[in-house]
Amino acid sequence: MQIKLKIWRQKNASERGKFAPYQVEAHPDMSMLECLDVLNQTLTEQGEEPVAFEHDCREGICGSCGFMINGVAHGPLPATTVCQLTMRHFKEDQELVIEPWRAKAFPLIKDLVVDRRAFDRIIASGGYISVPTGSAPDGNAIPIAKEAADVSMDAAACIGCGACVAACPNASAALFTGAKMTHLGVLPQGEPERHLRALRMVTQMNEEGFGGCTNIGECTGVCPKAIPLGVIARMNQDYLTGSWVERNKTVTILTPVTDWS
Repeated sequence: MQIKLKIWRQKNASERGKFAPYQVEAHPDMSMLECLDVLNQTLTEQGEEPVAFEHDCREGICGSCGFMINGVAHGPLPATTVCQLTMRHFKEDQELVIEPWRAKAFPLIKDLVVDRRAFDRIIASGGYISVPTGSAPDGNAIPIAKEAADVSMDAAACIGCGACVAACPNASAALFTGAKMTHLGVLPQGEPERHLRALRMVTQMNEEGFGGCTNIGECTGVCPKAIPLGVIARMNQDYLTGSWVERNKTVTILTPVTDWS
């Protein structure tokens, strides 16, 4: 099948970019990334610069790949990464407009590759639990309710691809941050640092230049792991509670003087 590709080409962040048209002979069973591999092989053989795009496992679990296809993050298929999106979902001679994530916090590196280290800095600010090192405890030592385990596992499915940021009109990272906070905060191991974690991660998220969440819902609509909007509500709750707790720590209580002797 013949596929027309209109791909954003940009040498680096300081130079102007533009869309470049290409024609590719693709097999219906090819993934979107394999289609780009075929294109790059042709470009290399012709002595042209191949298209830069990011990838790793190509199994839909690493979060490395990702770009916009006809204005939709990861393409038209719900709960699917571009590495798992096959060409059979497109029509003969269909034109696909491919461009990178567009967000201030994700500066462009080259072509379809953007710098997503802002996510790493959010995780480093508080996306962990402080526990003593040593041998792993017995799996039954800390009983965990089934409901809490389910919520934690659903949130932990987030692969940090950045599609939520790219789809959000505000370029918000609330879904990602909320997911990384929720999968720890609902478990007994993460409870002691729950509110401090929220303060640190939300503060870092804001410092990175992401926009604010206005609950439009585009983020969860394009999320390849279907992370629910509820993680944002939990993040906001933990942040407000943490802010109140920290504020009360700094309040000085004045005791009336009763003894003037």
